[in-house]
Amino acid sequence: PFVDVMLVLLIVFMVTAPLLTVGVPVDLPRTQAKQLESETDPLTITIHADGTVYVQETVTPIENLVAQMRAISHEGYDRRVFLRADANDSYGLVADVMARLSSSGFRNLGLVTDTQHGPRPAAPAAAPERQRNG
Repeated sequence: PFVDVMLVLLIVFMVTAPLLTVGVPVDLPRTQAKQLESETDPLTITIHADGTVYVQETVTPIENLVAQMRAISHEGYDRRVFLRADANDSYGLVADVMARLSSSGFRNLGLVTDTQHGPRPAAPAAAPERQRNG
């Protein structure tokens, strides 16, 4: 009789164990395709320290950036865009250029950084002033 109870418990655990898996069931698509290699060179946008914007090596006024990028987009919006900005450029200017690139249809944007020299040291914080009683 004791063996019968153990067998019943074993069967119950075997049936319920697969039901205890956590997650959302999803039927994922199957493919045998390889990753596509990029046949085109990335497009480079450069923001110089003085605020001048270049598309590749061509100076482009920021007001014309969307039109220039849409003219380039005949090759497709999947082309990778690298954004190079001077470390001293304001965040607002870089964000403005990124917004214009996005509104022109390009979504594959990469920010270029210099990793050879490591991060710049932060400026030391100013010591708080002491008030004198007297």
